[in-house]
Amino acid sequence: MELYRERFPDAAEPAVRWLPFQLNPDLPESGISRAEYLQRKFGNPNRSYANVAAVGTSVGIPFAFDKIKVQPNTINAHRLLHHADRQGRQDEMAEELFRAYFIEGANLTDKDTLADIGARAGLERQALVAYLASDADRELIHGADIEARNAGIGGVPFFIFNRKIGVSGAQEPETLLDAMLQAEKDAPATEA
Repeated sequence: MELYRERFPDAAEPAVRWLPFQLNPDLPESGISRAEYLQRKFGNPNRSYANVAAVGTSVGIPFAFDKIKVQPNTINAHRLLHHADRQGRQDEMAEELFRAYFIEGANLTDKDTLADIGARAGLERQALVAYLASDADRELIHGADIEARNAGIGGVPFFIFNRKIGVSGAQEPETLLDAMLQAEKDAPATEA
């Protein structure tokens, strides 16, 4: 978005929506130990993320993969993002979830932890406790996750611009801006 704002300072800022996609939907709701997950997935419980950490450092993100002890099932984190969207706080929630997990090593399967993260994002903690204790939006999130898989999405990040152009993987800002502008150009004109 920084590059978009820089290039088009007078334009309305594009809307960003975070859509559900679980990397590990088959994990138990309580998650599993990170070491067990790394052993299952990569055959090495001590897999290094040094390259990712170095890239993060170069852009000001102090990844702390060593702090992550639980590989989560993220259904409740996605429910929280959906709930935050209805409150106009989805971007704030996404930022706090990423910070909590990748920098602080928070257990995203713990509902009290999720309520604390939601409070940091500007939502009312007690309302979040009640929401997370319910099954509200669980089927909606599950259905959206399946819809993404059926559309061919197999990993994150995955960007969709104007429901027309998809870009998979971490990309340079210029690549994302080009895709955004192409999707904008291909969008049908709206009537006044």
